[in-house]
Formats: sequence, structure tokens, C-alpha cells
Amino acid sequence: MKESKLGWVARRGTLAVLGLVWLIPVYLLLVNAFKSTDAYDADKIWVPDKSFGLFANLRDAWDTVGLGQSIGSTALYSVTGPALAVVIGAMAGYAIVVLRLRAGFWWFLLLFGGTVFPTQMLLIPLFLGYSWADLYDRRVGLVLIYTAVSIPLAAFVMRNFFTGIAYEMFEAARVEGASTWHIFRKIYFPLALPALGAVFILEFAFIWNDLLFGLTLSQSDPVRPVMTALSALSSAYAGSSVPVLLAAGLVMSLPTVAVFLAAQRMFARGLALGQF
Repeated sequence: MKESKLGWVARRGTLAVLGLVWLIPVYLLLVNAFKSTDAYDADKIWVPDKSFGLFANLRDAWDTVGLGQSIGSTALYSVTGPALAVVIGAMAGYAIVVLRLRAGFWWFLLLFGGTVFPTQMLLIPLFLGYSWADLYDRRVGLVLIYTAVSIPLAAFVMRNFFTGIAYEMFEAARVEGASTWHIFRKIYFPLALPALGAVFILEFAFIWNDLLFGLTLSQSDPVRPVMTALSALSSAYAGSSVPVLLAAGLVMSLPTVAVFLAAQRMFARGLALGQF
């Protein structure tokens, strides 16, 4: 059915309004991050200023809370956690759907059930457990928790994805003498790469922007994630100005944007294949 002119205008107008609403905080971020600390005025946040203080603001943020170490640690968490999670999630989906694991549905519920509860409920038990196991304020501890919270989504997507693959493919490979591990590694895992890539990107963005687990399970500059460092930058102890905070936030948001832009085709294809 051909779209009427009124419908065309209404649809484009709605999208334009929503786009403008979304761009308002981005505009405020850019305008005030580029101001020098001396030029910042809380009553003129909508007005650009001729002063250019972005690099000075970044240098101030870098020196105050040790952003370099936090960026390195966050890159480790954001890559390692999702990478391990997608492999484990793929193996779980393969075992439940293809190998027809006994009580597979209940195993899937066990994996996915943890997402039902709010993350805040886990913080105190995690803190106590990590303190007891000597994992508090350690990189390996944060890699473990980020991997654990990423597995349910990966298992959910892989279960749906493998359900759509004909079981005869597995039977044919078995007739040819391939082992279950060989079939997974050579056939099912390569087929699932686009969906796994989409899950990896989602989990990368989640971990890069995480604040709660970083605040709860770390405290030192070399271990804490970058969003925790930004939070410390805004504390009364650090006493940083608004332009310094915004400049640091602007730069810290760039990796997730770059990853999404670089892999947007694979992301869109993975979403379709994973049947979110």
C-alpha cells in the first residue's frame, strides 16, 4: 500500500523531533567540554565560547585520577569478558539444542535465570565473596564477574540461533565420522560468528560503561574501570570543574562509538540471525 503524503510527513516529522531531543544532551556535552574552566558559566551552558580548553581539560582529568591506567584495565575487561562469554554461550547453546542435553530447558533457565534479579541485589554478596576469596580489587576478579554477567545473553542468542539450523547437518557430520567437538568448532561456531559478533558488541558497550561493579569490587587506579575513575573525578575530593568532567566523558565514550561504527554491518546481520 502506497504511503499517503500526510503519513510521510508525520513519520519524518516524528523522527526529526526524536532526533533533536536525543541531540540536545550531545550538544550540551560538546559545547561545554570545549570550554576552558575559567570561561565556564552555569548560566550560559547553551552558549558556545571562543575559548578552547578541551586539551587542557583532558590533561587535568588524566593527571587527577590516572585515566591512563583505568583505560587499559577497561579495555582488558571489555574485550576479555565478552570474548569468553560468547564462546561459553555458544558451547551452552550447542549442548542444549544440538546435543539435546538432558533437561536442556532447565539448564538454560539456570543460565538465564540470574538476569531476572536486579544487579543491585548482587553487589553486597559479591563484595563479601570477593573479599573472602581475595579477588577484591584484582583484575582477574573483574574479568570473572564481567564474563559471568555476559554469559546469559550469549547463551540466549545462541540457543535461538542453533534452533534455526537443520539437525540433519549434525547427523550428516556424525555419519562422516566427525566428533561433536569437531562439528562445533568447524561448522556451528563459524556459522554463529555474526550473531556472536553482535553479542560481543553489546557486551563490550555494557562493560565499558559499567559503573556498579567497578565501584563495588575495585578501588585502586590500576584496577578500577574508567567509569569508576570518572565518578571519582566528580567527587568532592577531586574537585574537578564541569568542563573537565565533560571532556573526560566525551573522550571515554569514543571507543564504544568507534566499535559500533566499525562493525555496524556485522551487528545488524547478527541481530537478524540471532532473532532478538
